[in-house]
Amino acid sequence: MASKPRVTAPEQKTGNVVRDSSLALVPETLDPYLAVNALIWLGGPLNAAEIEIARLRNARTVNCVFCRNVRYDIAIEAGLDESKVAMIEDGFIDSALSDREKLILEFTDQYLGNPAAIGTDLQQRLLAEFTTAELVHLSMAISHFHGFSRCAVSLGGMPDDMPRMEVSLPD
Repeated sequence: MASKPRVTAPEQKTGNVVRDSSLALVPETLDPYLAVNALIWLGGPLNAAEIEIARLRNARTVNCVFCRNVRYDIAIEAGLDESKVAMIEDGFIDSALSDREKLILEFTDQYLGNPAAIGTDLQQRLLAEFTTAELVHLSMAISHFHGFSRCAVSLGGMPDDMPRMEVSLPD
């Protein structure tokens, strides 16, 4: 992890972790990003705990320290707790996660690894559990989180480790 920043964040702080990052240097793109982020969390058919499971699996894959340690308050309110978060690791298939949650993780891994190679078995299980709208929502959420976490990692400046923190949707 690059703890030395490649891009310096603004000097003036707002108290909002995203707006205080280097992303705030380009507000004309940050504001629409935050609007899309809110729509992903609040505007689709998946609940916040399901979205958070996919977001955290992506964070683990990309190794974004910030993304791995953030928990959205609405996901916690929707039932995501740290015991469930601990199961979002390799070996999740044998965990106590629900079949639906395991499918979210399987789909996230496939989406991030080779989205064109979803096998017939996984496709059938996904379609048996999720509506088409839910799968589109999940795909868009993963894509959004993946882009953000890669941007954060590539800009550097993250600590090697940080404590878990709860955040609300950025305004």
